[in-house]
Amino acid sequence: MASDATGSSAAGTDQSRRLFVPSLTYLRDRRLKRILTLAGWEPRVFGRPGPGDAVGIWGAAGTAARAYALAEATGARKVFLEDAFLRSVHPGRAGDPAMGVLIDETGLHFDASRPSDLETLLATHPLDESGLLARARHAAEHMIRAHLSKYNAVDRALPLPDAPYVLVVDQTAGDASLMGATRDRFHEMLAHAAENHPGMHIVIKTHPDTVAGHRAGHFGPEDASALVTVLDTPVDPWAVMERAAAVYTVSSGLGFEAILAGHKPRVFGTPWYAGWGLTIDEHVFPRRGRTLTRTQAFAAAMVLYPTWYDPHHDALCGVEQVLGGLEAKARAWRDDRRGYVASGMSRWKRKALTRFFGGSGGRVEFRDGPGAVAKAQATGRPLMVWAGKAEALGETGDIPVLRVEDGFLRSRGLGADLVAPLSLVRDDLGIYYDPTRESRLERLIAASVRLPAGPRARAERLIDGLIRARLTKYN
Repeated sequence: MASDATGSSAAGTDQSRRLFVPSLTYLRDRRLKRILTLAGWEPRVFGRPGPGDAVGIWGAAGTAARAYALAEATGARKVFLEDAFLRSVHPGRAGDPAMGVLIDETGLHFDASRPSDLETLLATHPLDESGLLARARHAAEHMIRAHLSKYNAVDRALPLPDAPYVLVVDQTAGDASLMGATRDRFHEMLAHAAENHPGMHIVIKTHPDTVAGHRAGHFGPEDASALVTVLDTPVDPWAVMERAAAVYTVSSGLGFEAILAGHKPRVFGTPWYAGWGLTIDEHVFPRRGRTLTRTQAFAAAMVLYPTWYDPHHDALCGVEQVLGGLEAKARAWRDDRRGYVASGMSRWKRKALTRFFGGSGGRVEFRDGPGAVAKAQATGRPLMVWAGKAEALGETGDIPVLRVEDGFLRSRGLGADLVAPLSLVRDDLGIYYDPTRESRLERLIAASVRLPAGPRARAERLIDGLIRARLTKYN
């Protein structure tokens, strides 16, 4: 069954909740096991299921054939498992755990040859309740505003092709969602894009797994030409889609994100989002006669269908919490991955600073005096300085300087008593207590009058929480 709005499984309680997942990979995936357990399942790797039990089938490749055979041999029912549509910062092959799982007791969401729980939701759920649609609208806005996708190790500073262009989305070879589509299908799609947009530049966006070197795609440097660019850098997909005049895909998740970005993509495969009036389809979908809005599609696919997980509270949650957590993780990686040279930091604060800013692979190297500026110049890393000691640095040239201070919800205890902070502020313009120069906080406050409804509601919830908990800076 589909998940409810909090991500908990709605499967009936009259059936066994034992779920056999015959995969050693699953045995090592503690996150997946925990999500399934919280969703009410009793996951197992070893043993033989009975007729009332279930077999977990991951996707349509790898161990899926073995799982199918086990279910058929024992009479156990099949439960189909997949990563949720917002997964992590890095691809799973890089070791990043997932933020959610799709638990489907009918079929695979990308296999249009038969129904799935997601297709049933999209086809039969009213999707007209005002609260649900408001949640979906705010969550979609959050996703776009935070530049979040299934994978999020992107560099927003990378150069983008000149607009306008036609965007052709590549995928990894052999991916289950392709349902057998091969290189020929992708090149047919490229030919259609060229034919339908004569003389227009075409940009082929490479899949993140291919960019990271994990799996091959269907296009390579040999496909580039005067009118075709292969974009094989970790660019921000939202920025790429914003500049595109049209989008072509086989079954990529970027196709749905293109819908959210205002496109009507041309689809050459059988993804879940095709057949609802939101795409130009090369296939016919007999069971999908309903016309949906993009907010309704988002409500079904992102609010109701997935089982979302909050690792910070070890609990199932809604998509809103996942967006907030993934935004923080992605922002930390995007900001911190190059590392820093830090100056003016008291020795007892250095452990906390390393914990804050060194968790995304970048190193925080502490240097004081003129050596800090020289080290930053030599390494090309940003210079981080405790705000009250910034003037002592002297001339820093064109090196980015970030001023650091304690946050407004700091700790349970005083810094003077060497209690480590639980929050810090980092400012690339000035610092909040200095009115003689603009600070990042000042700019954010000035822009806050244009905040959409979702972030305003989030701020109001935070204010209410602070008042209820009677929290202040030191507590």
